[in-house]
Amino acid sequence: MKNQHFKDFFWNSDLTCTGGYDAIIQCLNDGKRTCKEVEEFMKARASVEEKYAKDLLGLSKKVCGHNEMNTLKRSLDMFKLQTEHVSLSHLQLAHSMREEAKKLEEFRGKQREARKKMEQQMEFLHKQKSSHFKRTMDSKKTYEQKCRDKEEADQNMNRNANNTKQMEKLYSKAQSAKQTAEEADRVYYQNVTIMGSIRDEWLTEHINACEMFENQAMERIIFLRNTVWTHLNQLSQQCVTSDELYEEVRKSLEQCDVQEDIGHIINLRRTGEKPPAPVVYDNFYGGQRPPAVTPPPRLPPPISRRGPLPDPTNNSEDTIYSVIQF
Repeated sequence: MKNQHFKDFFWNSDLTCTGGYDAIIQCLNDGKRTCKEVEEFMKARASVEEKYAKDLLGLSKKVCGHNEMNTLKRSLDMFKLQTEHVSLSHLQLAHSMREEAKKLEEFRGKQREARKKMEQQMEFLHKQKSSHFKRTMDSKKTYEQKCRDKEEADQNMNRNANNTKQMEKLYSKAQSAKQTAEEADRVYYQNVTIMGSIRDEWLTEHINACEMFENQAMERIIFLRNTVWTHLNQLSQQCVTSDELYEEVRKSLEQCDVQEDIGHIINLRRTGEKPPAPVVYDNFYGGQRPPAVTPPPRLPPPISRRGPLPDPTNNSEDTIYSVIQF
């Protein structure tokens, strides 16, 4: 496809019309607005990343597995550490996004300053062209009117050629009309000549403006395309970085040994290897305690029968027993 250019498609048949130029300016204004919108989008995205990074950093400082031990504790510590690293990487991402937004702002300002000079020059030429075109058209009307006056004076003089009394007066009037018409013709021709020079200057500057504005539009499209491309590369790199950090956590989890952690808990907090002995009946009146008998598995412990109470009357000496009455 053949390349197209602004200078070939933004003209008007009316010399005083600025429709083509206005269309280009509208296009540039829309492009400037797009740059501003992309800039604000990237700043907002940077704020989102920054907030996420700060929240993630705060989360990494919270207690997580503080009382855990051995290999699982190391994995949880690695999990918190890499979460902190991920938050820092997002903070760096937010900083990079703000730098890209700043570059876009500087680019927009640079184009604005370059446009400003050209627009001022074109505005001056448009006013000059418009005002002199009006002057030229006014001088044309005057010239045409003076020509009609001259013809009318000539016709009057010819109609009264036999009137010697009016001849001198009519001749004088015709000569005056001729001089006035010639002066109007000179002014009109001069204005047309000046108008031609102004038109040539405007044509040259209009072409220059079209080329400059086209270059600005091309630069803007390329810059925005590269900016968004860079932005997406940053996001993709962040995903890669996060995955690499998370991979460290996965590697640590692979080293988490369940049996080793169970053994570590036992070695650190063991209290004994033997369970307590069963509770047996101890006869208060017996001369000796019956030997403790270990009950068989899943059977209740043996119950010693209670012996007969001693008879207080059979005891000698002064032994006294209390008797329970019912």
